[in-house]
Amino acid sequence: MKQLLKRLTALLLPAALCAALLSGCAKDGEGLALSVCTGAAPESLDPIYAEDPGDQTILAHLYENLMRVTADSTGKTSVLPGMAKTVEQEEEVKDGAVTVTYTFRLRSNARWSDGQPVTAKDFVYAWQRLANPATGSRYADLLSVVKGYQEARAAKDMSLLQVTAKNDSTLVVVLNGRYDWFLKEVCTSPAAMPLRQDVVQKLKAASAGKSWWEGDPVQLVTNGPYTVAALEEGRLLRLEANSRYYAAQPGPQSIDFHFAGSAEEAWSLYESKTVDAVWPLPDARLEELAADPEWTPLPELTTYAALFNCASDLFSDPTLREAMSLAIDRSALAQAAGGLPAEGVVPPGVPENEEGDFRSLSSPLLDNSPEGYEERCRSARALLEEAGYNSGADLGELEFLYLKNDVNDAVAQLLCRQWQEVLGVTVVPEGLTEQKLASALRNGEYTLAGRSLSASANDAECFLMSWTSESPENLIRYENTAYDTLMAIVAGAADGTARMGCLHDSEALLLMNFACAPLYTRGTAWELRETFTGAFRDPRGWFSFAGVVSRPV
Repeated sequence: MKQLLKRLTALLLPAALCAALLSGCAKDGEGLALSVCTGAAPESLDPIYAEDPGDQTILAHLYENLMRVTADSTGKTSVLPGMAKTVEQEEEVKDGAVTVTYTFRLRSNARWSDGQPVTAKDFVYAWQRLANPATGSRYADLLSVVKGYQEARAAKDMSLLQVTAKNDSTLVVVLNGRYDWFLKEVCTSPAAMPLRQDVVQKLKAASAGKSWWEGDPVQLVTNGPYTVAALEEGRLLRLEANSRYYAAQPGPQSIDFHFAGSAEEAWSLYESKTVDAVWPLPDARLEELAADPEWTPLPELTTYAALFNCASDLFSDPTLREAMSLAIDRSALAQAAGGLPAEGVVPPGVPENEEGDFRSLSSPLLDNSPEGYEERCRSARALLEEAGYNSGADLGELEFLYLKNDVNDAVAQLLCRQWQEVLGVTVVPEGLTEQKLASALRNGEYTLAGRSLSASANDAECFLMSWTSESPENLIRYENTAYDTLMAIVAGAADGTARMGCLHDSEALLLMNFACAPLYTRGTAWELRETFTGAFRDPRGWFSFAGVVSRPV
């Protein structure tokens, strides 16, 4: 039975009030020119390829998705209607399978910066482009919950993806289950922002072999609160308020994104008052902040883990995986990485309910106590023998593949040394480029590997759904029917509490089988000059400065 989302009714009233309040205080940001630094010069301003938080930050100001994220004066974020003025939901249960249809009706006054209306076809084009395996976007699995996704990718026919334009102002999306995070995560993600096909094709033709956005970013046609006004190659990108944007803009009339090649360089821009907001912070500043016992870093939504190829001759044996896992001293690895020992696959900061996040509401699934490490090592040696190996030398020489950088180098060398010292297993660390590592993982051409486990959406399900037997993202080739069943229950769960209970059980089962070995998580921090207020960092990593105003005196 068709029904208007109950939560959207509660959502639209605050949205209307928020719009009224913002239009009433527009003078606070009138004429404000803000300067910020969120990293180096953009590697990509193509929504489906932008991976750096600085690049995603720029995109979040240039484009707007169906929904948008805003923050109140306390920094608490809410999801409000963006290009979609209303949303309706229809649910169907047939033969035990759940499908959910979302119907988005776009704003009649939503315009691109060249004056053309934003249409449902713009979203269809952008989402098909994101899902297409030919584009190779790492964010494609954002749309894995859309019905027809797997079929479309297998057949290389994006018309099978059930994202359709009923007419210019009506977008219909059919999901293959209940996914509570669809509106707040997929429909706000920079990767799923709309694009005009004619604009992309025109700019691509004029780009002289570069990416379509690189030729002249000033020519980008955008639908968000800002447009590109100027680019000083390698130094800064200037955005100006988009006069075609549908909503009143209380924030800066212009934003200069200054570029810095290092955290130290970025901090020098902040100290010299060249910029008013800065990320990332250098180690020296982080150490100053850490001296305050009440200071807490913001969690980064990734967990660095050691992956076992569960389909390999060696690590198809869970007993051997357990031995290798127990030999790991996570506290030492976390110290080398400047992070915290991992307590599970899902990192801190992933929300569960108003009482806390997923990690804090679960008992630690991994024992990281220093006093228990020796006992864990004894158990690891006993398990190695139980697996049929008199010594670690019987395993031969193994390779540990990882993405080469300074932090990963230190972690890989220390981890391999721990396996050697505890079990006598010789593991040689081999740092690879991102492309070579991705290829090895995708093709199963590895035995051990290090990788950051992240998710395209900030929900525990998104960190765990990759390990189901049928998932193309299951790089460890883990197969467990009980795990698959639990995740299927999650996808169909109507009760939020039961859903979260199944997610906790799923994570516990995954680690009980030692399918991978989470190592550590990390935190981050940023600063906004005290004379301003209204900026916020999305938990997924990017920043919003569109609501920045001068702090009242």
